[in-house]
Amino acid sequence: MQVGPNVICIDAFPVSRQHAAWLDALAPLGLRCELRDGQLPTGELGIITSRHGSRLARLRSSAQRLAGAPHGAGGGHEPLLVTFHADGRGTLRGGAESREFAEGDVSVADRAQAFSFEQRTGFELLMLEIPRERVFMRLGRTTTRLPLVLGETVAASAVRPLMRTLALHFDQVQEPDLVSVELAVTELVTGALLREGRNGDGGSTQNQAAHFRRVTSAVELRLMDPDLSMSTIAPQTALSQRYIQKLFELQDTTFSDYVRLRRLDRARIELADPRHGADSVAEVGFRWGFRDPAHFSRAFSAAYGVSPRTFRTGASATSRNLLRRGRPREKDVPHNAIVARDAFRETGTWEHPALIAGPRTRGLERRIAVGPDTVHWGYLSRSLAPALRVESGSEVVIETLTQHATDDHARMIEGDAAAESVFAWTREGKNVARRGAGPMNASILGRGAGEGFGVHIFTGPVFINGAEPGDVLEVQILDIVPRPSMNPDFAGRCFASNVSAWWGYQYSDLLDDPKPRETVTIYEMDRDGEHAHALYRYRWTPQVDPSGVRHDTMDYPGVPVDRSAIEECWDVLPDVRVPLRPHFGCMAVAPREADLVDSIPPGYFGGNFDNWRAGKGSTLYLPVAVPGALFSVGDGHLAQGDGEINGTGLEASLTGTFRFILHKRDESKKAFLNGLHGPLLETADHFILHGFSYPNYLRDLGRDAQSEIYKKSSLSKALRSAFRSTRKFLMDYRGLDEDEALSLISVAVDFGVTQVADGNWGVHAIIRKSLFARD
Repeated sequence: MQVGPNVICIDAFPVSRQHAAWLDALAPLGLRCELRDGQLPTGELGIITSRHGSRLARLRSSAQRLAGAPHGAGGGHEPLLVTFHADGRGTLRGGAESREFAEGDVSVADRAQAFSFEQRTGFELLMLEIPRERVFMRLGRTTTRLPLVLGETVAASAVRPLMRTLALHFDQVQEPDLVSVELAVTELVTGALLREGRNGDGGSTQNQAAHFRRVTSAVELRLMDPDLSMSTIAPQTALSQRYIQKLFELQDTTFSDYVRLRRLDRARIELADPRHGADSVAEVGFRWGFRDPAHFSRAFSAAYGVSPRTFRTGASATSRNLLRRGRPREKDVPHNAIVARDAFRETGTWEHPALIAGPRTRGLERRIAVGPDTVHWGYLSRSLAPALRVESGSEVVIETLTQHATDDHARMIEGDAAAESVFAWTREGKNVARRGAGPMNASILGRGAGEGFGVHIFTGPVFINGAEPGDVLEVQILDIVPRPSMNPDFAGRCFASNVSAWWGYQYSDLLDDPKPRETVTIYEMDRDGEHAHALYRYRWTPQVDPSGVRHDTMDYPGVPVDRSAIEECWDVLPDVRVPLRPHFGCMAVAPREADLVDSIPPGYFGGNFDNWRAGKGSTLYLPVAVPGALFSVGDGHLAQGDGEINGTGLEASLTGTFRFILHKRDESKKAFLNGLHGPLLETADHFILHGFSYPNYLRDLGRDAQSEIYKKSSLSKALRSAFRSTRKFLMDYRGLDEDEALSLISVAVDFGVTQVADGNWGVHAIIRKSLFARD
């Protein structure tokens, strides 16, 4: 029995076999493709089928025509096909019907008839087959002519986000999930068709069709009532019993047969659902209106060819396997199929050197390269599509770019195709338009899309399979390396920028004129790889961006600097070598409280907490707030002092190697993770706990939290937060009572200011592991 999606990656096949492989992959869905001359199919197709017939498929491919021949089931049992058009545009045709569809639409086709999707662009489709009898028993003989693209009814509006979520989490779908999804989608689609229905050519009149739908809707509401009968439905629908019987005769059935089949269908769904495993077969039958268990068993066997107990035994065995085994491990999947799948998720294309070079001898390296499609600039979001999905224990290489690369375009961007694509900005527009969590039309301050309410360039997010709210994500930082310049004039050298900025603590406390001022200092990493030295500095002067907006201060990220408008001052900080502390200032899981969250203030989810100790060899623990955790990283620093006093660290583009370990709620062997509610950093010698003015400012500061946090931060509140976290840690981890914890905190724990530059100010507490005797 299949326990998860069976994914076929066409690009894993030799070129000579790709067309045939695509045709073979489409065949179980009753689809065939028509390609332009010389065109090769690209993409992947995944299918999951439940034991009682539900089938879910996701298709990703290039422009083509997908044609559906009549399904072979026959006997009036052909399923309906509900399709969510996650990406792409085209035309849906069937018989005399022709409907245009676009991204976000939901269409319905009848597998008993020929139909086609004429995809004019690359596309992603999520297809769900649902039993036609569940729909047509409600709609009646004269139903909506299919195929159809659903309109703007309430039911249609509800089915779209459900299908989008299903597409997003397709790789995690298993049979028990499919049971619930099938029921929900069927009900919503039926409701949408009830509203959008039009009469066919024969059968009953329009009024009769409307009356039949009124009756079946009333029946659905009372299926659990064992006393349900025509005599109870007639007064509710204001129709006579004789007329109701006539309505069912027009559908070649009777009222009692209809009710029995609908009840059996609901009972079958519950018997296959492990969530109802504690209920006996008799209880399920009673719940759906069957007074006599023997009658229920006979009716079930007659309808489905198997007794309800036997049906459940098979479903339960499958469910137990699902719970024990989970998804197939990647070692059980062909190597090239994994590479092709991950290459698509990482790059959006199906070109990958591993498919040409052959299998690796040391396993698969997952890598997220920077690009317009893998970064999100200035914000975190629980709704971001993952750049990569991984299992617990996976290692991932993640490239990042500093938002300060435009401080010296020649050294930190020029010649680097990926960086150039992210920072590209002309009069016609930007490759990455949104920069911040503000409005896209810049209606508040007019700075630009996103308003710069958040500035950091994040790469990701990474979806951790199985992660759920309440779990803890362990992020092991295995390596950090600088991104070298790709400009031939500076090839192989590494550069960084420090800005004495308007958001820094010093801005209103300067001695020299002009006051206030912003100063950029460009550094270069020494050849020893352990130090950096200053090259030159310049003062920010008003800059006009390519969109024509003037920036008197650094109020919007990525503004290109007009070098003719600044004066470079060289030979600065002579004979000073800054020790390097490479780390990522921003590492975060997605917060749950809002959909777009400014990247600047940190919080319980991590984010921009700016602790230089989060370097190579350290481990960060973050409480998971949304399914999949959605981990993102950015804001690389070559160095930073505690406090980040002038507003930034030594900002640089870095590449990190991470290992992700998922700790399920209350199941971790690391006692200090139970009940973790904020970022915890572990090094070889220390535990570092982080306190903020408001650990959960998104919740605590109300509707305007993302602006209020900048007004209400204080070091005293941050210190209080760090103290409370430290006390809890010592009492939970070491079993100390409160008095013991208070004594130890004062005599042996070091508190320091992490940063005063990020809106939600931070204080950290450092606990030496050497305080405790080895267990």
